[in-house]
Amino acid sequence: MDGKKACCFLGHRKIKSREILKNRVYETVEKLITEDKIEMFLFGSKSEFNELCVNVVTSLKVRYPHIERIYVRAENPEISESYRKYLLRDFDDTYFPAKITNAGKAAYVERNCEMIDKSDVCVMYYDESYLPSKQKASKRSVTDYQPKSGTKAAYEYANKKKKKIVNVFIKPLKSYFSDNTDNKY
Repeated sequence: MDGKKACCFLGHRKIKSREILKNRVYETVEKLITEDKIEMFLFGSKSEFNELCVNVVTSLKVRYPHIERIYVRAENPEISESYRKYLLRDFDDTYFPAKITNAGKAAYVERNCEMIDKSDVCVMYYDESYLPSKQKASKRSVTDYQPKSGTKAAYEYANKKKKKIVNVFIKPLKSYFSDNTDNKY
């Protein structure tokens, strides 16, 4: 993308430990700007993690005005000028990847793959123990099925593509102490 180094953000819809996470994301992004020379930040939508990251990058844009915030749409290949102006209040640009035009329900997965492909670094909020709520296969179905986590799919895709991944997920304190046998509290 214009020869600039890029970073995307992907994570679960709901987040925990908001203030700790916000500080962790802030430190991570500032380091990416100053040390890795990242200039372009790609965002999707539909998650609390995404919203937090947009706010962090926007606050860092005051100190680093050369960085760009790009919203990668998974819906609306064509947008009105008024909607574009609305989006450009929070972003420097927006685009719809041509390859997801006929993706249907997979549009968000395909959009995430697009963002990963265009990025040098993926900042993720990925809890490997997370499972989405079980769903009914149809309205009349008597059985449930376990849907896959979109964040897990993105994490696996980024690994497959050998992208640098920074996972900012914060393990709950309880699991930290249960994993650490040296702590005798």
